[in-house]
Parts: sequence; C-alpha cells; structure tokens
Amino acid sequence: MDTPVILKTFHKGKIKEYFVMPEGDLHTDLGIIRLDELKVKSPGDIISTHLGFDFVIQKPKPPDFFKHAKRSGAPMMPKDIGQIISSTGLSCSDSVLDAGTGSGILAIYLGSIAKKVVSYEIREEFINIARQNIILTGLSNIELRFGDIVTEIQTLDEKFDVITLDTIDAARVVPQVPAVIYPGGYLAVYSPFFEQAKEVRDAIGKTGFTEVRIFETIEREISFSDRGTRPSTTRVGHTGFITIARY
Repeated sequence: MDTPVILKTFHKGKIKEYFVMPEGDLHTDLGIIRLDELKVKSPGDIISTHLGFDFVIQKPKPPDFFKHAKRSGAPMMPKDIGQIISSTGLSCSDSVLDAGTGSGILAIYLGSIAKKVVSYEIREEFINIARQNIILTGLSNIELRFGDIVTEIQTLDEKFDVITLDTIDAARVVPQVPAVIYPGGYLAVYSPFFEQAKEVRDAIGKTGFTEVRIFETIEREISFSDRGTRPSTTRVGHTGFITIARY
C-alpha cells in the first residue's frame, strides 16, 4: 500500500481520524504509529500505536479528499456535487468535460464514477494543486489541461456526455457547448450569484437545450440529544445555484 489511507479509532466517545501516507511516524495523543507498517497492510486491517491503541485502516473515498486534500479556494460542496451527479445520471460509460478545476475536488468525484474526465483550469498554480490531489487518489482517468475554456472549447474535436462549468465565464461558454456534447447529454453549471445564474439561463435560452432547470440545495442535519430530536442549529445554507440542461 503506497497511497494515502484513513486511520480511524473511537476513543472516549469521539472519533479520531488521520489522513496519512505510509511513511514515517505519526505522533498522536494515543501513541506513535509506525506508518511504514501500512505497506504490508490492507484496508480493514488494524494498526496499533506503541501504547496499544488500535486504529482501523480505511481506503479514502471522495468525501475524505474533500475534507483532507489541499485546497486552492472554496471547493464545490458535496451537496451540490451530489445534485450534479444525480441530475445528469453520470455513469461509468460517460466522458466528462469539466471547467474550473480549482483544487480538483469535483473532478475527483466525477472521476470516481465516469469513464474519463477532462478538466480545464486557467490558473497554473491551481493546476499544480489539483494534480497533487488527483495523484493521491490513484485515479488515472482524469486529464488536467491548462487553458481558458472560453477559447479552448472552440478548438476541441472531442464530444462529451456531461459538461460541468464552475467558472465566472460560464455564460460565454454555453453557446459553444452544442458542438462538443453528444445528443441527450447534460450541461451542469454552478453559479454562486443570481446574476450569474440568470446570465447562464439567458445563454441557454438561445441554444437547443431542453429540460432546463435552476435550483439550490439547502442541507440541514438532524441533531440527536437526550432532550429530543430536531434539526441542527447549524446548517449548510446557500452555496450556489445549479443549472441543469439537456441537449
């Protein structure tokens, strides 16, 4: 095992979790873990500290990379990513064009399902961060490309089943989408503000898209206590608007 793992234990009523590579030593309040031992272990196995506390080894999934991967800014939230995946019906046979790579979180989620993901990012420093994060996942079906999707999409000779846009220039990209999307394919656009969402909707209205809808998702966790069960007083409110359109 030479990829990152999650080490997890339950101690005094709380979960302790570490995202680690199989090298060196991990110093915790429960003792030292010799991480080199992970190289001969598998997910589901137990690794112990020098004080005898056991940790379960888990294989990281996309939500773990959302929590632990290096970030170049605020990534799209899992609640929004889930809506995009479900609304587009993303499958293992699909090829995806993704624009606005950022730290690569959305590309990682998409790449864990789709056959292939091609992701464009205009900022080179973001590309470097995303590349490091994607290497950690072990995914080999994500291709990062440096460039401005507004111009790059005009030279593409590929077609895609799903196209995701998380960029301020999304409305300028929309008119070019029909040339690179398969009939029946889906466009998904993430917009943080009303004004951007309206610009995208106006641009879509001038193309051959159908089944257009724009929505936001509010996440409200349920809290359990001795007093009773109720919605948590903290919640993930507005993060952005999602536009889904089918070509």
